[in-house]
Amino acid sequence: MTLLQKEYNDVAYISGPLLFVNAASDLAYGAIVNIKDATGKLRGGQVISVTDQNAVIQVFEETRGLDLATASVSLVEDVARLGVSKEMIGRRFDGLGRPIDGLPEVIAEKRLSINGQAMNPAARAKPEEFIQTGISTIDVNTSLIRGQKLPIFSGSGLPHNELAAQIARQAKVPGHEGDFAVVFAAMGLTQREVSFFTQEFERTGALARSVLFLNKADDPAVERLLTPRMALTTAEYLAFEHGYHVLVILTDLTNYCEALREIGGAREEIPGRRGFPGYMYTDLASLYERAGVVQGKPGSVTQIPILSMPDDDITHPIPDLTGYITEGQIVVDRALNAKGVFPPINPLPSLSRLQGNGIGKGKTRADHKNVSDQLFAAYANGLDLRKLVAITGEDALSETDKLFLRFADDFENYFIGQGNQDRSIDDSLTVAWGILSKLPQSQLTRLGKDSIDKYYGTKMDEMWKGNRM
Repeated sequence: MTLLQKEYNDVAYISGPLLFVNAASDLAYGAIVNIKDATGKLRGGQVISVTDQNAVIQVFEETRGLDLATASVSLVEDVARLGVSKEMIGRRFDGLGRPIDGLPEVIAEKRLSINGQAMNPAARAKPEEFIQTGISTIDVNTSLIRGQKLPIFSGSGLPHNELAAQIARQAKVPGHEGDFAVVFAAMGLTQREVSFFTQEFERTGALARSVLFLNKADDPAVERLLTPRMALTTAEYLAFEHGYHVLVILTDLTNYCEALREIGGAREEIPGRRGFPGYMYTDLASLYERAGVVQGKPGSVTQIPILSMPDDDITHPIPDLTGYITEGQIVVDRALNAKGVFPPINPLPSLSRLQGNGIGKGKTRADHKNVSDQLFAAYANGLDLRKLVAITGEDALSETDKLFLRFADDFENYFIGQGNQDRSIDDSLTVAWGILSKLPQSQLTRLGKDSIDKYYGTKMDEMWKGNRM
């Protein structure tokens, strides 16, 4: 890393975390700089805009104490880079990639641009290998496929942090457990949440195969924009240099987008929908599209971005734009959470567009897709009957309708509400058949005769019952 001697001393003005420097048109977009104040204290920063008139620099720390007359800027690197190494597995870092676990700095094998390299569309391989999360609702109804980007839509106060920790702990590619790794990046965490994730990863042993990037709520907003890029750069290195199947969990993307809006306001940009910058779609795509499988490379990058929808509004710009870019969504439901069901994932609005690529005979089980369709249809019928019962009472229902009503309860209590259990795909399908077997065979219209003959009448073991948190 070479420091250039040239300094830029004509600081025009400071706006929040931004520094506007005149006569600095030779600075490159994305360059990393040092800002020195009158006392000699150095602050880091990144160039985010360059024109003939000035350069705009995001300061990584607070700008309090910087004086226009004495502040100077010097170039550090032409682009933001992260020193990466296989030894990062098992380590914890802050949002800028600095160790926070009390251990020494990582000895970098390479220094890579955090913006990554564009993945040639022609080199992308079709995602078609099942990732087992150990969570029945995801594995059976909204299957995650290696190389997919599948977001979780949650809401304020819902247990998406606990869900993220459970997925990080349990996820695996069956048959590739030894070369599976998790890169976990959290943005805008409270101190309580930092403690939760740290203790959870250490307590369960998940840290041994994970790399953690933790950005706190009181860290500069600028750092929040770099954190997911640090994580994805690490994931790409582990995947495409060392052959790991990497699952990247990004939480909470809402905090990331809020930081994007804050920086946009400081730059006096013309806002788009609800005050968010008009380029937010492009910015999110630059993160999400870094997932995939590359032909000729043994590793892969799979993403689970998690975002909390403001006011539970799925049409809000953040989930709306995310839905356009990604391949489905997993929806965390407030009503299920209020009943004490965990994890409170509602399969009806949830969707995995790549599910069909990675399930079925030779991949999971031959009856997987049909069981998923039958569960969906029966649960939807049961919820419709609940609304009818609220008007007419249960006595007005036929005996078959009452069975569907009971099915909806069992489905929520035993299938969705698995608590902290780690279920294999076979375990999840066993529970599904145990619940479906309470319905008459004539009502199982989505299932083939061979499957019914083989699995109908499956009994749920006691271990599957009463698993609420």
